[in-house]
Amino acid sequence: MSAVGIILEDGVMIGPHVTLLTVNHDLKDLQIIKCKPVTIKKEAWIGANVTILPGVTVGEGAVVGSASVVTKDVAAHTVVAGNPAKVIKMIV
Repeated sequence: MSAVGIILEDGVMIGPHVTLLTVNHDLKDLQIIKCKPVTIKKEAWIGANVTILPGVTVGEGAVVGSASVVTKDVAAHTVVAGNPAKVIKMIV
């Protein structure tokens, strides 16, 4: 298993009790470990109690609402929330 990182760019704000996951396992073979980085781009906000799954990139200036589970990339300047996180609106 190779090391996989968490990349936080400048100006990122992260609330309390946030979980950033970079590893997962195969459903059939628990010995197969899958590693993917989490990237949070410049000026993004992550609310309290958010979980971000492996391989996700949160775009520049995006906002993730509290208690969301982020399973897919979040576009820049977008507000997402929910489980799974869905687009609420664009920030213009």
